[in-house]
Amino acid sequence: MSERERVLPADGPAAPPRENGELLFSAPWESRVFGVTLALFETGRFEWPEFQTLLIAAIARHEAELGGGPYQYYACWLEAFRRLATDKGWLDADALDALERELAARPPGHDH
Repeated sequence: MSERERVLPADGPAAPPRENGELLFSAPWESRVFGVTLALFETGRFEWPEFQTLLIAAIARHEAELGGGPYQYYACWLEAFRRLATDKGWLDADALDALERELAARPPGHDH
């Protein structure tokens, strides 16, 4: 079992969406933030339980806000990643906001 398979549960509150056993992304940004998170983990920048705890907390907040209704998994993932990045001092919240605006302003089809 690879390190990636070990930390990505197939079920439970922190399990990513899957279809026929494959990870499911509905927008390019979802796969990108997922990939960046895993790359930072695999290079030893953080321990997986740190991120998993933040992700589960983000999911719980979203579920509470929606009264137990459906939530967007990768919105929770992004929230957890942003929290991890600020907690670790990689970027502050203002820098993350600026980067997010810059990336959102790129024209359609821009994939670099």
